[in-house]
Amino acid sequence: MSDVLSQDEIDKLLKAFSSGEIDAEEFKDTGEKQVKNYDFSRPFKFSKVHLRTLEIVFEHYCRLLSTHMPAYLRVAVQAEVVNSEAVVYSEFSNALSNPVLLGMVDFEPLEGNIIIEVSDNIGYAIIDRMLGGAGVPLEKKREFTEIERVILERIFTIITNLLQDPWENVVKINPRFTRIETNSQFAQIISPNEMVALVTMNIKIGNTEGMMNICIPYSCIEPVIDRLNTKYWYSNIQDRDEASYKEFIEVSISKANIPIRAVLGKSVISVNDYINMQRGDIIKLDSKVEDELKVYVGNIYKFTALPGLASDTYAVKISSIIREE
Repeated sequence: MSDVLSQDEIDKLLKAFSSGEIDAEEFKDTGEKQVKNYDFSRPFKFSKVHLRTLEIVFEHYCRLLSTHMPAYLRVAVQAEVVNSEAVVYSEFSNALSNPVLLGMVDFEPLEGNIIIEVSDNIGYAIIDRMLGGAGVPLEKKREFTEIERVILERIFTIITNLLQDPWENVVKINPRFTRIETNSQFAQIISPNEMVALVTMNIKIGNTEGMMNICIPYSCIEPVIDRLNTKYWYSNIQDRDEASYKEFIEVSISKANIPIRAVLGKSVISVNDYINMQRGDIIKLDSKVEDELKVYVGNIYKFTALPGLASDTYAVKISSIIREE
């Protein structure tokens, strides 16, 4: 129901008050505090901000999947985040059917593992594509063979390595794929009552569509849980961008070519003398032979120098630096 009442609803409510159908005393604030029930077996550890930030992280991950996977499967791949929620691990594990396709990923340097669950039809489609087929899943489920598991391990290694870039704004990780489990009973990485964040993605490989779930235990990302915040994320990006921008400017300036000139002296002559000037004429300058030369960098007076020779080339030797702006 909307929090804002329409004019028709307001008129009906006022009419009900006037006729006595609704007692106004029922809507008075008694001052009693509302107490919510708290389930200690399911402590709420992931806030909406944490889950929303996880969605942003895995939206980036989906874009990487859509970009990189077609190079290996030779077919269009589409991925998008569907939902993110906080559940207890037992709910996730009990919903798994056998056979199941679970990739166990070591989330270094964080302690613990995360689980990448891929629906079996997507797994069969990947195997079919890798073996030269059209990417059609099997009509009847069966166990994955040893050869099929080796093929899937290569793909899981690729999609595991793609996790590194999306998580960089939160924490620098070196995810490492460890093994594939096809039986959910062997995937008890944490206590059944432990809270996990479950990010659900929709994957489409060619004409085959299925789901991919990322199960992230709270105990795994607890050391960096405060960083799962867009404010921290964007401030971190800004600081890094400013540092990169400063470094870029310094490098660019160091490579810039700046004209430098040493001035022997100045003189003023008439236009008539300039027109009639001949070879061998002498122009009197406003400086003496023993005076130091003024050296300009661009149009800025920056150094004083003494004239001389370097091999067969005229040169100046810097004698002092002008520190004034």
